[in-house]
Amino acid sequence: MQKEDKQKVVADLTDRLKSSETLIVADYRGLTMPQIDDLRSELLKHGAKFTVVKNTLTRRAAEAAGADALLALLEGPTAIAFLDTDGDPVAVAKAIGATARETKVLAVRGGILDGRPITAEDIESLAKLPPLDQLRGQVLGAIAAPLYAIVGLFNAPLQNLVGLIDARIEQLGGEGAAPEEAPAPQVAEAEPTMEISAEPAEEATASEAAEKEESDG
Repeated sequence: MQKEDKQKVVADLTDRLKSSETLIVADYRGLTMPQIDDLRSELLKHGAKFTVVKNTLTRRAAEAAGADALLALLEGPTAIAFLDTDGDPVAVAKAIGATARETKVLAVRGGILDGRPITAEDIESLAKLPPLDQLRGQVLGAIAAPLYAIVGLFNAPLQNLVGLIDARIEQLGGEGAAPEEAPAPQVAEAEPTMEISAEPAEEATASEAAEKEESDG
């Protein structure tokens, strides 16, 4: 390979490493070209490009891209599955795992998931997860359930608060209005008192005087 070609390969690998936050590294030793092509076609369906690389050039690219975690995985014949931004890491792990079981020669070494190093055991666990769409639904369901409970807890206090605010507004509106004239206090009418006429007393006195005069005469 000419120097210019090597530089182009390194530049291309560097760009891929910078743009791919997720990749899976495997030892493809023993795979036939038809098997590699089949795996490459399957991975393309899930947003990944399966590339056979030279370790010497890949090390240079990894150093240039700052992908130090990749350096420890570059031992022996190496192939890398570079995932696009919208690639499905679960489906890619499943496809590579299926090929490894069928061929019994493909060996997963490890990789990088969202910028973090992962082992071959991590990739095997990843392959056992449900499909990405189903996994997203399960995660959303787990998040949404507590949110419904939180909304229920806050719903009643909020309704009570709104009621208190409405009552206070109505009260303040009543205080701002002109006060109505208070009705004049009603005084209870005094019960009529019995008047004692003085005339009967005078009549009694005159009768007594007449009787006295008769007795004197």
